[in-house]
Amino acid sequence: MQAAPVRATAIPSFTDALRAVESLLMSGGQRTARRNAWTSVQEDRRRAKDRVEAQRVLEAVSTRP
Repeated sequence: MQAAPVRATAIPSFTDALRAVESLLMSGGQRTARRNAWTSVQEDRRRAKDRVEAQRVLEAVSTRP
């Protein structure tokens, strides 16, 4: 007796669900603009984090005798 094959269907992530809704509501150009804007926000946050870390390193080095 063989077991029935199991089918695994991936549950879409929250991001995938948002993109699906976005594609229904917006034209292609708006989607691209929104993604570009979000990518810019993420890059700005990364640069700000790097700046804070660099500042901490500089302050640590400058306080050494």
